[in-house]
Amino acid sequence: MWSQAAALQLTADDRRVLETWVRAHNTPQSVALRSAIVLAAADGVSNNQIAKDLGTTRTTVILWRDRYVAGGASALTEIAPGRGRKPSLSADKVASIVKATIESTPKGATQWSCRTMAKVAKVSPDTVHRIWRDHGLRPHRVETFKLSNDPQFIEKLTDVVGLYLNPPDKAIVLCVDEKSQIQALDRTQPGLPMKRGRAATMTHDYKRNGTTTLFAALDMLDGTVVGECMPRHRHQEFLRFLRRLDREFPTTLDLHLIVDNYGTHKHPNVKAWLGAHPRFHLHFTPTSSSWLNLVECWFSALTSKRIRRGSFVSVAALTAAIREYLSMHNADPTPFIWTASVQEILAKIARCRAISRTHH
Repeated sequence: MWSQAAALQLTADDRRVLETWVRAHNTPQSVALRSAIVLAAADGVSNNQIAKDLGTTRTTVILWRDRYVAGGASALTEIAPGRGRKPSLSADKVASIVKATIESTPKGATQWSCRTMAKVAKVSPDTVHRIWRDHGLRPHRVETFKLSNDPQFIEKLTDVVGLYLNPPDKAIVLCVDEKSQIQALDRTQPGLPMKRGRAATMTHDYKRNGTTTLFAALDMLDGTVVGECMPRHRHQEFLRFLRRLDREFPTTLDLHLIVDNYGTHKHPNVKAWLGAHPRFHLHFTPTSSSWLNLVECWFSALTSKRIRRGSFVSVAALTAAIREYLSMHNADPTPFIWTASVQEILAKIARCRAISRTHH
């Protein structure tokens, strides 16, 4: 006959944790059982009675009592080395699947799928999916990039980032760009609204009703945007927008405009106008570096929130929708904060160039 084991000594914090694990619906059943064993042992219940009440064995009760004494509450969530389900695939097999995914493509295709890889590796598609998930591999996805070859890249980068991180006194920094060829698309049939279990629908085909170009200037100080839709995208329209900026902001402040290298920004008539208005200063981003102009972030939000899923019967309806979005944004603007330094950007570009040279 076994003597009854002494009651376990539980701290108040451990008791609270174990009681939470027992009650919680998402606690693994194994952990809930171990917690219940330890709580019952702390209440002075005998090992035999605990085993009977919880539908387990006396050996299991003693095991988890000892584990708690040795390692505390955290020991109840651990699996001892050598226990649990053994991996069905060897490490070499997993490594070969990862290597094939990264360094090769299937015959007749540009990327692997779970099924094509499973067929070649002689495993199940679920196994391939699990390996890809564990190693952060997503062959079906691709992201775009382009490294700038601008010979003045560092100078222009330093100039623009300097404006973001250390703007000049008594001046306003504006991120200026044009979103050209915005199409007024009207769907051929009315869509269906979203409801439970079904997304909103819209027809895949559409009718083109013309285009407009949005000229916009994002104020770095408060996040407001000055915007105007115009029918064309020439230096004449750019001059018209510059004149509006001249009217919009106090004449006592200099205006530093961050722009790209589009030809209209360097037209002789534009240069002449800028010469007659010395408070305007243009700062050009490097070629192929639209990501450096923060108004592009605002353009992206405009597209996703107001244009992409819209239906416009005319250019007038499209421009009215854009003006409405501008008004709503400026009523509660959020500044776009730039945080990356020149050194951080150059280091990332150097890594990208090194990877590009390695793979080509």
